[in-house]
Amino acid sequence: MSTLVLALVAGAVVGLALGALGGGGSVLAVPALIYLLGFTPAAATTASLVIVTATSLTALYGHARSGHVRWKAGALFAAAGLLPAALAGAAASRLPQAALTIAFGVIAGLAALMMLRPAPAAGAGDGTVRPAKAAGTGAGLGALTGLLGVGGGFLAVPALVTVLAFEMQAAIGTSLLVISANSLASLATRGATVAGLDWSAIGPFAAAALLGAWDGKRLALKASGPLLQRSFAFVLLAVAAFMLLDAVV
Repeated sequence: MSTLVLALVAGAVVGLALGALGGGGSVLAVPALIYLLGFTPAAATTASLVIVTATSLTALYGHARSGHVRWKAGALFAAAGLLPAALAGAAASRLPQAALTIAFGVIAGLAALMMLRPAPAAGAGDGTVRPAKAAGTGAGLGALTGLLGVGGGFLAVPALVTVLAFEMQAAIGTSLLVISANSLASLATRGATVAGLDWSAIGPFAAAALLGAWDGKRLALKASGPLLQRSFAFVLLAVAAFMLLDAVV
């Protein structure tokens, strides 16, 4: 199967997951780039950031038009993650390839387990924003985005619901602002690696992801949300197990 077809299929699956679940689909981008398109782990994390940035900014525009983005709180949350994202992005290119693969496998497994848990209730917090906790969560998310090239929607949405007591729609929309800011900060430190990427694969991948996200939104209206989330979580667990075995065996 040609690289173009593989990139289109993988991008469509990633976009479909993002559109249907509101987060988590980007976790599939890195393994798809590595095992289907032949990217090294370091190149895959950079390419994933490009794809995540393009998809997140596009989705952010739609949510902003619907009034689902809390700009002030989101900006404060994102600001805490900018420096960690930049530092982690710079460090990623210096880490051993196997270490990146293992780290990504662990995070993918964590994402799957979080998706198998019941979703937090909207406004689950007591309505009080705790600046230190919000800053710590934002910094951790930024470091994760910079190091592994994932948007972190699977972590950002629950964090915004539980730490800042956002309702779910506002959490999803605001998380896209946080993800976009962190991804851009990390990409700023990866200028050299961005220039050497295979754009003939990344372009179709990103385009298919953008289109797939719209189909995912329609799918979410027709299928059970919990069923979609559990199905995706089991796929992600399998991907995580495969990556960990590939790195250590």
